[in-house]
Amino acid sequence: MENLERIKEEIESLPENDFIQLRKWFSEKDWEKWDKQIEEDSNSGRLDFLMKEALEDKEKGNLRTI
Repeated sequence: MENLERIKEEIESLPENDFIQLRKWFSEKDWEKWDKQIEEDSNSGRLDFLMKEALEDKEKGNLRTI
């Protein structure tokens, strides 16, 4: 926890441009983790229910063109 507090203090003292770059880096890392988790869930079959729902809606004519 002490380390985390030190990191927070360092972040708060960053020049604006460095803070923007750090925020962008965090965002990219977050999306990378999200993409990896989605891929793992998809490969394991945990998202199959979404495909089933979409196919059922398509059969019922509940989908619309966007």
